[in-house]
Amino acid sequence: MARHNLVPILSFLLLTLVTLQGTDALHFFKTEPEAVTRINSIHYEVTNNATGTLGGTRFTDKIGITYSKSILQLASEFNCRVFRQSKKSESKNVESIKMYVETMDGVAYTSNDEIHVSANYTADYSGDVKREITGVLYHEVTHIWQWNGNGNAPGGLIEGIADYVRLKAKYAQSHWVKPGGGDRWDQGYDVTARFLDYCNSIRNGFVVDLNTKMKNGYSDNFFVELLGKNVDQLWRDYKTKYDN
Repeated sequence: MARHNLVPILSFLLLTLVTLQGTDALHFFKTEPEAVTRINSIHYEVTNNATGTLGGTRFTDKIGITYSKSILQLASEFNCRVFRQSKKSESKNVESIKMYVETMDGVAYTSNDEIHVSANYTADYSGDVKREITGVLYHEVTHIWQWNGNGNAPGGLIEGIADYVRLKAKYAQSHWVKPGGGDRWDQGYDVTARFLDYCNSIRNGFVVDLNTKMKNGYSDNFFVELLGKNVDQLWRDYKTKYDN
Protein backbone atom coordinates (compact mmCIF):
# COMPACT_ATOMS: atom_id res chain seq x y z
CA MET A 1 0.00 0.00 0.00
CA ALA A 2 1.34 3.44 -0.92
CA ARG A 3 2.48 5.60 1.99
CA HIS A 4 0.00 8.39 1.21
CA ASN A 5 -2.86 5.87 1.46
CA LEU A 6 -1.77 4.96 4.96
CA VAL A 7 -1.92 8.53 6.28
CA PRO A 8 -5.67 8.80 6.88
CA ILE A 9 -5.82 5.34 8.46
CA LEU A 10 -2.85 5.96 10.76
CA SER A 11 -4.24 9.37 11.71
CA PHE A 12 -7.57 7.83 12.60
CA LEU A 13 -5.91 5.10 14.67
CA LEU A 14 -3.97 7.71 16.60
CA LEU A 15 -7.11 9.77 17.16
CA THR A 16 -8.88 6.70 18.48
CA LEU A 17 -6.16 5.79 20.97
CA VAL A 18 -5.90 9.35 22.24
CA THR A 19 -9.59 10.24 22.62
CA LEU A 20 -11.33 6.92 23.17
CA GLN A 21 -12.90 6.80 26.64
CA GLY A 22 -14.77 3.89 28.16
CA THR A 23 -14.24 1.40 25.33
CA ASP A 24 -11.70 -1.33 24.77
CA ALA A 25 -9.34 0.37 22.32
CA LEU A 26 -7.78 -2.95 21.32
CA HIS A 27 -11.08 -4.05 19.79
CA PHE A 28 -10.78 -1.19 17.32
CA PHE A 29 -8.26 -3.15 15.33
CA LYS A 30 -10.96 -5.64 14.38
CA THR A 31 -12.50 -2.98 12.15
CA GLU A 32 -11.88 -3.67 8.47
CA PRO A 33 -9.64 -1.16 6.63
CA GLU A 34 -12.47 -0.45 4.17
CA ALA A 35 -14.70 0.66 7.06
CA VAL A 36 -11.93 2.81 8.55
CA THR A 37 -11.38 4.55 5.23
CA ARG A 38 -15.12 5.10 4.76
CA ILE A 39 -15.61 6.53 8.25
CA ASN A 40 -12.53 8.71 7.82
CA SER A 41 -13.91 10.15 4.57
CA ILE A 42 -17.11 11.46 6.18
CA HIS A 43 -17.30 15.21 6.78
CA TYR A 44 -17.80 15.95 10.49
CA GLU A 45 -18.96 19.39 11.54
CA VAL A 46 -19.82 20.86 14.96
CA THR A 47 -21.43 24.27 15.50
CA ASN A 48 -22.19 25.96 18.79
CA ASN A 49 -25.30 28.04 18.19
CA ALA A 50 -25.67 28.78 21.90
CA THR A 51 -22.59 30.92 22.47
CA GLY A 52 -23.21 33.48 25.21
CA THR A 53 -25.58 31.19 27.12
CA LEU A 54 -24.65 29.16 30.20
CA GLY A 55 -24.93 25.92 28.25
CA GLY A 56 -23.02 27.20 25.25
CA THR A 57 -20.24 28.46 27.45
CA ARG A 58 -20.07 25.22 29.41
CA PHE A 59 -19.94 23.28 26.16
CA THR A 60 -16.96 25.37 25.03
CA ASP A 61 -15.16 25.09 28.37
CA LYS A 62 -15.81 21.43 29.21
CA ILE A 63 -16.33 19.67 25.88
CA GLY A 64 -15.40 21.73 22.84
CA ILE A 65 -15.79 21.47 19.10
CA THR A 66 -12.61 19.49 18.40
CA TYR A 67 -13.44 16.82 20.96
CA SER A 68 -17.04 16.57 19.74
CA LYS A 69 -15.91 16.06 16.14
CA SER A 70 -13.60 13.27 17.25
CA ILE A 71 -16.46 11.57 19.10
CA LEU A 72 -18.74 11.77 16.07
CA GLN A 73 -16.02 9.93 14.15
CA LEU A 74 -15.27 7.41 16.89
CA ALA A 75 -18.95 6.70 17.49
CA SER A 76 -19.43 6.10 13.76
CA GLU A 77 -16.55 3.61 13.74
CA PHE A 78 -17.93 1.97 16.86
CA ASN A 79 -21.35 1.57 15.22
CA CYS A 80 -19.75 -0.06 12.18
CA ARG A 81 -18.05 -2.50 14.50
CA VAL A 82 -21.11 -3.20 16.67
CA PHE A 83 -23.31 -3.75 13.60
CA ARG A 84 -20.47 -5.48 11.70
CA GLN A 85 -20.93 -3.22 8.71
CA SER A 86 -17.44 -3.51 7.27
CA LYS A 87 -18.53 -2.93 3.67
CA LYS A 88 -20.23 0.14 2.24
CA SER A 89 -23.02 -2.01 0.81
CA GLU A 90 -23.93 -3.17 4.33
CA SER A 91 -24.54 0.27 5.80
CA LYS A 92 -26.22 3.56 5.04
CA ASN A 93 -24.61 6.03 2.67
CA VAL A 94 -23.54 8.80 5.03
CA GLU A 95 -21.52 11.65 3.56
CA SER A 96 -21.58 14.09 6.47
CA ILE A 97 -22.55 14.22 10.14
CA LYS A 98 -23.28 17.60 11.64
CA MET A 99 -23.82 18.50 15.26
CA TYR A 100 -25.44 21.66 16.58
CA VAL A 101 -25.53 22.88 20.16
CA GLU A 102 -28.88 24.65 20.48
CA THR A 103 -30.93 26.49 23.09
CA MET A 104 -33.78 24.01 23.38
CA ASP A 105 -35.62 21.69 25.76
CA GLY A 106 -34.88 17.98 26.10
CA VAL A 107 -31.49 16.34 25.69
CA ALA A 108 -30.84 15.76 21.99
CA TYR A 109 -32.41 14.55 18.77
CA THR A 110 -31.22 13.45 15.33
CA SER A 111 -32.72 14.22 11.93
CA ASN A 112 -31.26 13.86 8.44
CA ASP A 113 -27.75 13.05 9.71
CA GLU A 114 -27.81 16.15 11.92
CA ILE A 115 -27.55 15.91 15.70
CA HIS A 116 -29.01 18.67 17.86
CA VAL A 117 -27.79 18.81 21.46
CA SER A 118 -29.49 20.89 24.12
CA ALA A 119 -27.44 23.71 25.61
CA ASN A 120 -30.01 23.85 28.43
CA TYR A 121 -29.29 20.23 29.33
CA THR A 122 -25.55 20.87 29.07
CA ALA A 123 -25.86 23.79 31.47
CA ASP A 124 -27.99 21.97 34.03
CA TYR A 125 -26.26 18.58 34.09
CA SER A 126 -24.76 18.13 37.56
CA GLY A 127 -22.22 15.38 36.91
CA ASP A 128 -19.34 14.87 34.50
CA VAL A 129 -20.85 16.74 31.57
CA LYS A 130 -18.12 15.73 29.12
CA ARG A 131 -18.72 12.04 29.73
CA GLU A 132 -22.48 12.52 29.61
CA ILE A 133 -22.51 14.36 26.29
CA THR A 134 -20.11 11.74 24.93
CA GLY A 135 -22.67 9.07 25.82
CA VAL A 136 -25.45 11.16 24.28
CA LEU A 137 -23.45 11.42 21.05
CA TYR A 138 -22.90 7.66 20.89
CA HIS A 139 -26.68 7.24 21.21
CA GLU A 140 -27.49 9.89 18.60
CA VAL A 141 -24.85 8.72 16.11
CA THR A 142 -26.44 5.27 16.29
CA HIS A 143 -29.67 6.76 14.96
CA ILE A 144 -27.73 7.82 11.88
CA TRP A 145 -26.34 4.34 11.21
CA GLN A 146 -29.04 1.92 12.42
CA TRP A 147 -31.84 0.53 10.25
CA ASN A 148 -35.40 1.28 11.35
CA GLY A 149 -37.50 -1.20 9.42
CA ASN A 150 -38.46 1.45 6.88
CA GLY A 151 -40.15 3.34 9.69
CA ASN A 152 -42.15 0.32 10.89
CA ALA A 153 -40.04 -0.76 13.88
CA PRO A 154 -41.34 0.16 17.35
CA GLY A 155 -39.93 3.47 18.54
CA GLY A 156 -38.93 1.85 21.81
CA LEU A 157 -36.82 -0.70 19.96
CA ILE A 158 -35.09 2.01 17.93
CA GLU A 159 -34.22 3.94 21.08
CA GLY A 160 -33.26 0.72 22.84
CA ILE A 161 -30.76 -0.22 20.14
CA ALA A 162 -29.22 3.26 20.39
CA ASP A 163 -28.83 2.85 24.14
CA TYR A 164 -27.51 -0.69 23.60
CA VAL A 165 -24.66 0.81 21.57
CA ARG A 166 -24.12 3.37 24.33
CA LEU A 167 -24.06 0.50 26.84
CA LYS A 168 -21.50 -1.44 24.81
CA ALA A 169 -19.36 1.70 24.60
CA LYS A 170 -19.51 1.81 28.42
CA TYR A 171 -21.23 5.17 28.67
CA ALA A 172 -24.34 3.95 30.48
CA GLN A 173 -25.58 6.36 33.12
CA SER A 174 -25.58 5.35 36.78
CA HIS A 175 -29.35 5.84 37.05
CA TRP A 176 -30.17 3.36 34.28
CA VAL A 177 -32.34 0.44 35.30
CA LYS A 178 -30.49 -2.66 36.39
CA PRO A 179 -30.76 -5.84 34.28
CA GLY A 180 -34.30 -7.18 34.61
CA GLY A 181 -35.85 -3.77 35.18
CA GLY A 182 -38.73 -2.25 33.28
CA ASP A 183 -42.34 -3.03 32.39
CA ARG A 184 -42.22 -3.86 28.67
CA TRP A 185 -39.58 -5.12 26.26
CA ASP A 186 -40.23 -2.16 23.95
CA GLN A 187 -40.31 0.43 26.70
CA GLY A 188 -37.27 1.97 25.08
CA TYR A 189 -33.92 3.43 26.06
CA ASP A 190 -32.15 1.73 28.99
CA VAL A 191 -34.95 -0.80 29.61
CA THR A 192 -34.86 -2.14 26.07
CA ALA A 193 -31.06 -1.85 25.91
CA ARG A 194 -30.73 -4.18 28.91
CA PHE A 195 -33.21 -6.62 27.33
CA LEU A 196 -31.31 -6.60 24.03
CA ASP A 197 -28.09 -7.26 25.92
CA TYR A 198 -29.78 -10.30 27.48
CA CYS A 199 -30.96 -11.49 24.05
CA ASN A 200 -27.46 -11.07 22.68
CA SER A 201 -26.12 -13.20 25.54
CA ILE A 202 -28.35 -16.03 24.35
CA ARG A 203 -27.03 -15.77 20.81
CA ASN A 204 -23.95 -13.71 20.16
CA GLY A 205 -24.60 -11.54 17.14
CA PHE A 206 -28.34 -11.25 17.77
CA VAL A 207 -28.37 -7.44 17.72
CA VAL A 208 -26.26 -7.46 14.54
CA ASP A 209 -28.72 -9.76 12.79
CA LEU A 210 -31.76 -7.95 14.14
CA ASN A 211 -30.47 -4.64 12.81
CA THR A 212 -29.68 -6.26 9.44
CA LYS A 213 -33.20 -7.65 9.18
CA MET A 214 -34.59 -4.20 9.91
CA LYS A 215 -33.03 -2.83 6.72
CA ASN A 216 -36.13 -3.60 4.66
CA GLY A 217 -38.94 -3.86 7.20
CA TYR A 218 -39.87 -5.05 10.66
CA SER A 219 -41.73 -7.91 12.31
CA ASP A 220 -41.83 -9.15 15.92
CA ASN A 221 -41.29 -12.56 14.34
CA PHE A 222 -37.63 -11.60 13.86
CA PHE A 223 -37.13 -12.65 17.49
CA VAL A 224 -38.54 -16.12 16.71
CA GLU A 225 -36.37 -16.45 13.63
CA LEU A 226 -33.22 -15.49 15.52
CA LEU A 227 -33.82 -16.92 19.00
CA GLY A 228 -36.55 -19.53 18.58
CA LYS A 229 -39.00 -17.80 20.94
CA ASN A 230 -41.46 -14.97 20.56
CA VAL A 231 -40.48 -11.68 22.12
CA ASP A 232 -43.08 -11.89 24.89
CA GLN A 233 -41.71 -15.25 26.04
CA LEU A 234 -38.18 -13.88 25.89
CA TRP A 235 -39.28 -10.94 28.05
CA ARG A 236 -40.81 -13.32 30.60
CA ASP A 237 -37.62 -15.40 30.64
CA TYR A 238 -35.59 -12.23 31.10
CA LYS A 239 -37.71 -11.07 34.02
CA THR A 240 -37.55 -14.53 35.61
CA LYS A 241 -33.77 -14.63 35.33
CA TYR A 242 -33.49 -11.48 37.41
CA ASP A 243 -36.45 -12.32 39.68
CA ASN A 244 -38.49 -9.37 38.46
